[in-house]
Amino acid sequence: MQIFTYPDYDALSVAAAAKIAALVRQKPDAVLCVGSGDTPTGTYRRLVQLHQTGELDLSRCVFVGLDEWVGMDKTDTGSCQYALYNELFDPLGVPPERIHAFNAKAADLQAECRRIDAAIARLGGLDLMVVGVGMNGHIALNEPGTPFSLGCHVIDLDPVTVQVGQKYFTQATPLTQGITVGLRHLLEAREVLLLANGSRKAPVIAKAIQGPVTEQLPASVLQRHANAWVMLDEAAAAEL
Repeated sequence: MQIFTYPDYDALSVAAAAKIAALVRQKPDAVLCVGSGDTPTGTYRRLVQLHQTGELDLSRCVFVGLDEWVGMDKTDTGSCQYALYNELFDPLGVPPERIHAFNAKAADLQAECRRIDAAIARLGGLDLMVVGVGMNGHIALNEPGTPFSLGCHVIDLDPVTVQVGQKYFTQATPLTQGITVGLRHLLEAREVLLLANGSRKAPVIAKAIQGPVTEQLPASVLQRHANAWVMLDEAAAAEL
């Protein structure tokens, strides 16, 4: 695990995009597992800019959606896929066959988990996972207490996640379960990029990086990944 600190959110976003771009230039058909949320928005904006100006070609990349609220899809404002399509997939013009995302409205969610597990295996594994960290230390929707050994799975949401998740919606929205890529996939990914910004993330970042590795703090699993990059703005790194 390597830790990098940047003066502000914009500098963090530019650096994160440059890291992803370097990988794609080395492997144009890279398999990228991407998450939504406030933090990666600037990174995705920069990647789209690089692609549209011809400085980077993302047309051969394959994308795997990190997670989703159960009962939602890309048509639901506030869903993870809604954000990814608006911020990344649509601006890049990614064709459907290069996107592997959970159908969180499926009648059989366990089958959806098996489908994405199989897709990741068929693609030869993940070249890069781009993740954030929740206020409770979750990565993706791997909530506190999630075994590090799990692949894709359905999970009951932690109360902190339910509360914080409301910010993505214009009105109070029931959130009960998530469907997510598991921490086993994170440990098996060739590279992991964790992004965090803002002072509110400083305590959980300090615990995840400097505290014990425990399933009660899923982000601490990054300590076990030899090729993980933790990229922070100064505010998020304040307690290190």
